[in-house]
Amino acid sequence: MNMDWGLLASYWPFALAMGVTGMVSGVAAGLLGIGGGAVIVPALANSLLLMGYDPDIVQHVAVGTSLAIIIPTGIMSARAHYKRGALDVAVLRLWVPFVVAGTFVGGLMAGLYSGNVLRIIFALLSFFIAANIVFSFQTRLMGHLKDAAWAHRLSAFIVGYISALIGTGGGSLTVPTLVAFGRTMHNAVGTSAAIGVAIALSGTAGFLIAGWGVADLPPASLGFVNLPAFALVGGLAAIFAPFGAALAHRLDQKTLKYVFAAFLVAVGLNMLWKVVLG
Repeated sequence: MNMDWGLLASYWPFALAMGVTGMVSGVAAGLLGIGGGAVIVPALANSLLLMGYDPDIVQHVAVGTSLAIIIPTGIMSARAHYKRGALDVAVLRLWVPFVVAGTFVGGLMAGLYSGNVLRIIFALLSFFIAANIVFSFQTRLMGHLKDAAWAHRLSAFIVGYISALIGTGGGSLTVPTLVAFGRTMHNAVGTSAAIGVAIALSGTAGFLIAGWGVADLPPASLGFVNLPAFALVGGLAAIFAPFGAALAHRLDQKTLKYVFAAFLVAVGLNMLWKVVLG
C-alpha cells in the first residue's frame, strides 16, 4: 500500500492544532459554560487560512464546525455541572424552544453575511459582554424582569440567533443574561452549558443546509461542517470539559467573572486583527 507522505506532511500540523484546540476548548467549556466556540472558531479559521482556503468560506466552516463540536462538549460540561447541583431545570425549559428557533434561523441566514462581517460581529459582542461582566449594566437594565417568562423567551431567541452567526454555544451571552436575571455565576455557567447543547444542535442543522453544495470547501466537509476537525476537537473537548467544570467550582464568583471577561477581550482582539490583516 503506497502512502502519500507529502499529503500526510501537509495535514499533520492541522491535526496537531486541532488536538490542542480540543483540549483548551474543553477546559474553557467546563470552566466558563461557553461551549468552547470562542476558542474553536479562531483556531480552526486560522488553521484553514494557513492551508490556503478562501477567507469567506473559512469563517463559515469554522463557525459551522464549532457548533457541531459544541454538542459533545456541552453534554459533558452540563453533566458535570448537574452533578454539582448547578443546573436550573426551570430556566432550561423556558429557554430551549426559543433558543432552538433563534439558532436555526441564524444558521440559515449565516450565508448572507461575509466572513469579515461575522468576525466583526464576534469581536464587538466579545467586548460588549466583557464590559457587561465587569460593570454589570445588564443587571441594572434587566434585573426587574427576572421573573418575566416573556423576557426569558425573547432573550433565548436573540441569544440563539447571534450564537449561530458567531459559532458559539451562547455561553458568552447566556451567562451574563442569567446573572442579570438573578442566578448565581455558578448556576448560570452550568445552565448555560446545557442551553449550549440545544443551540449547537439547531445551529449545526442550519449550517449543514446553508453550506450544502458550496464549492471549494475543505476535504471531508458536510455543508459548512468539517468532519476531521469535528472528530479531533470534539473528542478531546468532551474528555477535557469535566476538568474545566471542576476548576470552576473551586473559584469564587468574582474571580470567575474576571477570568471570563479577560478571555472574551483576548478573543475579540484576535478577531479584529484578522479583519485588519484581511
